[in-house]
Amino acid sequence: MENPKLAGDNPMAIELGEGKKYAWCTCGLSESQPFCNGSHKGSGMSSIVFIAKKTETKYFCTCKQTKNAPFCDGAHK
Repeated sequence: MENPKLAGDNPMAIELGEGKKYAWCTCGLSESQPFCNGSHKGSGMSSIVFIAKKTETKYFCTCKQTKNAPFCDGAHK
């Protein structure tokens, strides 16, 4: 897979929990958007894993074109 699949055309607001681990889907194939469910296997892509630094709402990219992964930067417009 060269380019990720468009999983949406608007950011998704998610309440993160401090210290919790998250894996953002980079391929667009996950049915658990915006998070990874392993659908990328064999595509040459991998998820972006991070731990939330604090409890807060963040806007996750679903178009998969952001330059600020995993967060939306307006690239969908």
